[in-house]
Amino acid sequence: MKLANGSSAMKKAIAPLHQNSLFIFCCMAGETTCWAQQGHQVICVEVHKKTTQISKRATELKPRSRVRVQSVSGGDSKGLPSDSVQMHGASLIGEEEKNGMLIDRGIREKEKTGGRADAWNASLKCGVEKKCVKDVISSHLDVLWDDGYGTKTVKDYFEEAKEMIRPDGGPPRWFCPVECGQPLKDSPVLLFCPGLDGVGSALALHHKALGKVFEVRCLHIPVRDRTPFEGLVTIVEKTVRLEHASSPNKPIYLLGDSFGGCLVLAIAARNPEIDLVVILANPATSFDRSQLQPLLPLSEAWPDGLYNAVPYLLSFIMGDPVKMASVNIDHRLPCRLQIEQLFQNLIALLPCLSDLADIVPKDTLIWKLKLLKSAASYTNSRIHAVKAEVLVLSSGNDYMLPSGDEAQRLKSSLKNCTVRYFKDNGHTILLEGGVNLLTIIKGTGKYRRSRMINFVTDFVPPSMSEFKYGYDELVGLLSFATGSAMFSTLDDGKIVKGLHGVPNEGPVLFVGNHMLIGLEACSLVLELLRERNIMVRGVAHPVVLREREWVSSPEFSFSDWMKVMGAVPVTASNLFKLLSTKSHVLLYPGGARESLHHRGEEYRLFWPDQQEFVRMAARFGATIVPFGTVGEDDIAELVLDYNDLMKIPVLNDYIRNATSSSIRIRDRSKGEVANQELYLPGLLPKLPGRFYFLFGKPIATRGRKEEIVEDRENAKQLYLHIKSEVEGCIAYLLKKREEDPYRNIVDRTVYHALHSPLHEVPAFDP
Repeated sequence: MKLANGSSAMKKAIAPLHQNSLFIFCCMAGETTCWAQQGHQVICVEVHKKTTQISKRATELKPRSRVRVQSVSGGDSKGLPSDSVQMHGASLIGEEEKNGMLIDRGIREKEKTGGRADAWNASLKCGVEKKCVKDVISSHLDVLWDDGYGTKTVKDYFEEAKEMIRPDGGPPRWFCPVECGQPLKDSPVLLFCPGLDGVGSALALHHKALGKVFEVRCLHIPVRDRTPFEGLVTIVEKTVRLEHASSPNKPIYLLGDSFGGCLVLAIAARNPEIDLVVILANPATSFDRSQLQPLLPLSEAWPDGLYNAVPYLLSFIMGDPVKMASVNIDHRLPCRLQIEQLFQNLIALLPCLSDLADIVPKDTLIWKLKLLKSAASYTNSRIHAVKAEVLVLSSGNDYMLPSGDEAQRLKSSLKNCTVRYFKDNGHTILLEGGVNLLTIIKGTGKYRRSRMINFVTDFVPPSMSEFKYGYDELVGLLSFATGSAMFSTLDDGKIVKGLHGVPNEGPVLFVGNHMLIGLEACSLVLELLRERNIMVRGVAHPVVLREREWVSSPEFSFSDWMKVMGAVPVTASNLFKLLSTKSHVLLYPGGARESLHHRGEEYRLFWPDQQEFVRMAARFGATIVPFGTVGEDDIAELVLDYNDLMKIPVLNDYIRNATSSSIRIRDRSKGEVANQELYLPGLLPKLPGRFYFLFGKPIATRGRKEEIVEDRENAKQLYLHIKSEVEGCIAYLLKKREEDPYRNIVDRTVYHALHSPLHEVPAFDP
């Protein structure tokens, strides 16, 4: 082992020594960051100048900087634990800890008693004495956690790119952005392969969010690097196989942006036996049909003096400047302030565009275009071999590639492919506003930590940015129109305004009535999140959450957002898992029959005769909270129900086909509740009134397991009691809403404008 400082010393140190030697180099940011000499393993510790303070005496050297540890090259070296780095002549490699990490020929191996350390982001601890620092790895995220979305912009991408494109003569390499931080325990690996720029920083807007649930690693291809496509495939494939060997039961996520899409698809085709989840952002597999094909022969003839104008042209072709500039704009601001901030962001973005000439110089652009052509040809010839799970993000305003058509081709060619279409976004979709990558992964049901998805343990709670979008944009109009009034019952039986009577400690099972087409569910879930910070997991009919195969270009839909907010298919196993993990669960025993009721059946319960949920709740000692909700008749009038629609030719055949092809949750022996004819009722809107919710007195089952689980008669009595409580809540609200002075939307809007936020508009006195 040898130690050298600086790039010149590095060259001298490597040359005379034998192969398979391990080198560690300390260098300042901006200097040589890594070198690979064939047959050697090279690890570089990069110290950032901005946060490093050096005292006059060497023995007092105490850097406070963040350190990035990288490994490149001839060996399979992947990283070095932070506690093995020493200075002042002390040993650089410490003794392996009994429950820590070790390096064996450069490969990290995890001991049975130890956790997985983050060898890609290490801390440099200076001093003669060795001090072991162990990171505390969390196993879960808090509700409404900060995902950082909207705090980074395209300007941050350009700033990072300027630092990373400085020539160092090194090969393509992996790095982990510092912003990603420490992921959750047992998080899968996500390998990002960049687009035409090759920088690897196109995930700048998503680093913090992805870093919570993935071990993020980004591929950096230096500007002057001329590694052919097959060579890049070898580099990525080697990493994929090492990760698979290390954690064979975990999926490996491959994210490819444009050119990177070709790269990750090629890896998937060559490794069908590995559990891969492939995410493609406007993949360049359609390069032979690019709108820019007629201009490509002119690229080599472009005069050097005019090439500086090319970046500005590329910026408008590759992405939507307005979308890029709107990433950090708070949509709760008044329109005037939003427009002002948009213009300020656009002005700040203009000087950065000239940096594209340095990121993609003329000779590099010519090389990359040739590389794109070979990449598309290589990948398309092997696409039939892809067995991986694939998610395609397709832009509607992509002026560089026919991404919309390509998404349809991939969907028809691949066995397990999901498409999400973003009609207003450009080619650089990962750098534009309105696209939170982690939200899309969650909403399409692609996030998992093992071979099979577990709707309970793999659930990532909504972040604050997701909650704001859901509350303001997704159901903002409905919330404004309905002005939900929430009431709850304390343990002593007193009814109070707000949700103070709702138990905070789980497991809790909310059991209530469905209104027409389930309009009340969104308000209930979001209000419990806003007021009590309680995450409610709703169990929904599988039809609501299933993939829309009949839609050619499906956008990110309401059903996707339901998954983001915690909805799971209603099955006994899912209810079992949720209650066993002490979750707050929302259950509607009336199901589809109740939410798609007929005329004259408002507020009537269609519950099964069997006590389906009572015994399971008692098994886990869950607290059952009955609730009632009213207000559908104040929002719209049901003019065409199932019986009316079945009299209309053609339409009745469509309803029969939809019903017969859907998953049947209950058999006919369950009675009227088993009739789940699926249709969209005909509604006549009214001047909106108000939704009212009343949560009844909590019913404890803890300590009553034998009494309820083993005695069916006791379970039946409790079931009937809960049903009676729900009916009582409905009757109470129907009577008391007549006393509400703000039942009408006009009165609520006036009060809101003069006094308080919408959710604080008063209602009747309970």
